[in-house]
Amino acid sequence: MAFLLFVLYVVVEVAAVVAVGSAIGAVWTVCLLIAGSALGLVLVGSQGRRVIEGLRGAALGLRSPEGAIADGVLVALGAVLMFVPGLVTSVLGLLLLIPPTRSVLRPAVVYIATRRFGKLQTGPVVVEGEVVSQWTEPQLRPKAIAPVIIDADTGWHTDPM
Repeated sequence: MAFLLFVLYVVVEVAAVVAVGSAIGAVWTVCLLIAGSALGLVLVGSQGRRVIEGLRGAALGLRSPEGAIADGVLVALGAVLMFVPGLVTSVLGLLLLIPPTRSVLRPAVVYIATRRFGKLQTGPVVVEGEVVSQWTEPQLRPKAIAPVIIDADTGWHTDPM
């Protein structure tokens, strides 16, 4: 199955490069690939910082944690697609890195994650209980080291005390 997906990926990317190359020329196609990679690099940095700020806001209760995590997943997927060679993957990566596309896809990611992993716990878990007894560790006192005298001739030791 993985091999078939890889073959499909190669066929789609080669077809896209050939189609774009025949439409605008080989030099402009290479320039388009380089420009897309540069734009993707800039977007990965800026949107990565934005995701970190969103996660901090979710930790402080200013934003929903589901949306912040979904944005993180979409930016990470977009970054991976930007580093996979090809026109189609670069376009898909750029689409995932721009905020308007992420806002459209965010509910779908939250829905899929909720179905797969269940509802996220947003507050502290309180477990009711009663303390029956409390165990405390006894105070440990250091032991005194007694001097030992070893006879050099016999090897026997004697206790001077």
